[in-house]
Amino acid sequence: MCGIVGAVASRNIVPVLVEGLRRLEYRGYDSCGVAVHRGGLTRARTTSRVADLASQVETDKLEGMTGISHTRWATHGAPVTTNAHPHFSRNEIAIVHNGIIENYEELRTELKAAGYVFESETDTEVAAHLVHHYYKGNLLEAVQKAVARFQGAYAIGVFAKQEPHRVVAARFGSPLVVGLGDGENFLASDAMALAGTTDRIIYLEEGDVADLTREGVRLYDRSGAQVEREARVVQAYSGAIELGPYRHYMQKEIFEQPRAISDTIEQVGGIGPDLFGDEAAAVFPKVDSVLIMACGTSYYAGCVARYWLESIAGIPTTVEIASEYRYRTSVPNPKALAVVISQSGETADTMAALKHAKSLGMNHTLAVCNVATSAMVRETGMHFLTRAGAEIGVASTKAFTTQLVGLYLLTLTLAKARGRLNAEQEHDAIRALRHLPAAIASVLALEPHIIAWSETFARKENALFLGRGLHYPIALEGALKLKEISYIHAEAYPAGELKHGPLALVTDAMPVVTVAPNDALVEKLKSNMMEVRARGGQLFVFADADIHIEPGEGIHVIRMPEHYGALSPILHVVPLQLLAYHTAIARGTDVDKPRNLAKSVTVE
Repeated sequence: MCGIVGAVASRNIVPVLVEGLRRLEYRGYDSCGVAVHRGGLTRARTTSRVADLASQVETDKLEGMTGISHTRWATHGAPVTTNAHPHFSRNEIAIVHNGIIENYEELRTELKAAGYVFESETDTEVAAHLVHHYYKGNLLEAVQKAVARFQGAYAIGVFAKQEPHRVVAARFGSPLVVGLGDGENFLASDAMALAGTTDRIIYLEEGDVADLTREGVRLYDRSGAQVEREARVVQAYSGAIELGPYRHYMQKEIFEQPRAISDTIEQVGGIGPDLFGDEAAAVFPKVDSVLIMACGTSYYAGCVARYWLESIAGIPTTVEIASEYRYRTSVPNPKALAVVISQSGETADTMAALKHAKSLGMNHTLAVCNVATSAMVRETGMHFLTRAGAEIGVASTKAFTTQLVGLYLLTLTLAKARGRLNAEQEHDAIRALRHLPAAIASVLALEPHIIAWSETFARKENALFLGRGLHYPIALEGALKLKEISYIHAEAYPAGELKHGPLALVTDAMPVVTVAPNDALVEKLKSNMMEVRARGGQLFVFADADIHIEPGEGIHVIRMPEHYGALSPILHVVPLQLLAYHTAIARGTDVDKPRNLAKSVTVE
C-alpha cells in the first residue's frame, strides 16, 4: 500500500527519495510527493505517477539534505493534490504517514478549536498539526507525545523547519525500517526502497520511535526508554524488479512460476518438521486441528489447503477470512495450529487476526510467507518461506502457487506426524513436487490458445467460473484475477450450486469458465456443464488431457498437458492467470497497477 522514504545526509537526497518511491510503485498508489528542507519546507506533489513527480522535481530544481517522500493509496479523502503527502503544519512541520488514525475526527475537532486550519480531508494532516501543537524545539519529544494520542495503525516520518538535520519516525501496526549509512541514515516502509543505497537495515518494533541524524540513529520503545535493535544485512530485490523482455510484471511473474516453485522446493530433502523451524518437531504431534487465516488470493490458497489437510492428513481445518475473524465470537482451541498466509508478511488484517488468535490462547503459530524479515514471520513461532522472489504486479501469481507448495508440504508433514504418510507415499509426493516446474512450463505453452479466448472475453462485462471440490477455490481465484485487472464482473461457484440460483444469470452472452480435472467429480461436473448449455451458455473448459469433453457448439476446450492428482490446482490456476492477463491487455487496462488496488495492504 502506501510507501514512505526518508533521509538525512550531507548530500542532496532528492534522487534517493524519488528512486525509493519508484521501487515502491508496485504497491499501488494514486498520488505521490516529496518534501525537503531547503531553508524552509519545500515540496512537490502530484496525482500522476512517480515519473511525473521526478519531472517536477527536476523542473523546480528541488534539492535538500533532509527530506521525506510518499506514495499514497487513498483512504481519507479523494486522490487529489491537496490530499497527497507530504502534509505541512504551518510550514514548520512536514509529515508522511501510512495507516489509519482511527480517532482522527476527535483530534481534528480539538485542533480546530486550538486554531489550526485544515487544507485536506486526510487523517494525516491531523498528525501533522498534532506534532506541531506539541513542538517546543525538540522534534523527538513532540512526536512521542503525538503518537501517544493516536488510535489505530500508523507509520510516520517527520521533519521540522527548526531542526534541519533530523528526521523522526514512529510505527505501530504499519511496517517501517531504518537504513544505516556512512554519515547518512534512511527511512522506508520497505527495505526494497533502499536497495542500492544501503543494505544495513533495522526493522522497527511495534511502538518504536526512531531519531535519525547524520551522525546516527537512536531508538526508543513505547515507554520512551532508549533501546537497541539488531541491524541486519538485507539483500533487497534490486535486480528482480527489472522487467526484462516482458510487457508487464504480471506476465513476467506468471512465466517465472516454474523457477519460483523450483526454488521453493529446493530446500526440501524429505518431509519433516524441520521445514518449518525448530518448534515444529515438538508442536506438530500435539495439534488436533488447523486454523488458517488469510485475505484475498492467500485466502483461496488456504481454501485449497483445507481439502488437502482433511483428506491427506486427516486433521480438521477451518479457513477464516482474516479481516472478519477477530470481529466475531469464535471458539478458540489452544491445541490448534494457527496458520497465517501472506505474500508480504505485513497484511494488516492478517496480522490483526494472528494477534487475536494468540490473545485467545492459540500459541502454536505458523506463517507461510514470501518475506523472511516480515512482521508476520517475526510474530509466529514457526514459518515456511516461499521463494517466489519479488512480486511486483498487484495481482498475485507466483506468490499464490508457491504458497500452495508450502501448504502442501505442511499437509504432508502433518500427515506423516499422524502416521498417515508411509515411505512410498512420501517418495511419490516429493517426486510429483519436483516435476511441477516442468508441468507448469507445459501449461504456459498453451498461451496462444488462451490469447484467442481472451478476444472473446474482452467484449464481455460478466463471467462465471465453475469448479468442484479441490478446484472450487481455483475457480474463485480465476474470477478474482479477471475482475482485478480487466474490470469484468466475475463470480465463481461450486458447479453443483448452479441450479440453486446462479443458473438464472446464464445466457448466450455469459461466458462460463470451467475447471475440469479428471477427478472423482468429473461426471458430476459434466452434468453441470450440460445445465449451462441447455440455457444457451457459452462454456470455456480447461480439461485434463484424459477427460472425454469434446469441443462443439457453445463448448470451447483447451486441454491441459496432464492430470496431476492432488497437485492439480497448482497447474489449473496458471491458464486462469493467463486468461485474465490477456483479457486485460485486450481491454487496455493498467495490468500491473489496477485501479483502486494496492499490492501490500497495510491498513484495515
